Amino acid sequence: MNASLDPVPSTLPLSAHLKAATRETHERLDKRLMAYDLFASRTRFAQFVSVQHRFHQCVDGLHRRTDLAVLLPGLAARNRVALTAADLADLGQPAPQEALRHGDALPLPVALGWLYVAEGSRLGGAVLFKLASQKLALGAHFGARHLALPEEGVASHWRAFSQALDAVTLTDAEREQAVAAANEAFRTVQGFVNEVFDTATAAND
Repeated sequence: MNASLDPVPSTLPLSAHLKAATRETHERLDKRLMAYDLFASRTRFAQFVSVQHRFHQCVDGLHRRTDLAVLLPGLAARNRVALTAADLADLGQPAPQEALRHGDALPLPVALGWLYVAEGSRLGGAVLFKLASQKLALGAHFGARHLALPEEGVASHWRAFSQALDAVTLTDAEREQAVAAANEAFRTVQGFVNEVFDTATAAND
């Protein structure tokens, strides 16, 4: 039997539960992104930043919620929508039309699922930041601001978030709501990838 079809044990910490339950959706997105050779040029990288900006617009309102900030200390400082906008300006690209923004209306488990995806992207972002620096001469002050490593290091930055996430008490049903939301977030990014890169391909045909 395919292990990915087995139920994810509910005894896992929430962050580990979300990682296990969204693995296939996450891997599918990563493979699609890498197929576009993001570091072939600054223009291609700017398309990736456009995808990132759309997604961070989606979660902008969640970073501003006081109820979530109580549970996830330092949440507001983790908001990267202004950084993606600055990166696009550095790269000579306009900010895309505003995407759907999630805010006060999302139930707690759903909000946590979306924020898990936003914060988890920093882990892979460390590798992307290195490649942007090496191949495109971009960095923390120009073009790749939103991928720059936190002062305390990406591992410590993630650990602080995941420990706070794991400390939130949810029922089994609420944990599955968080899983569904995280999978939706990954699929939303996939939709942005399709929109941005397919549009660019069509324009060049």
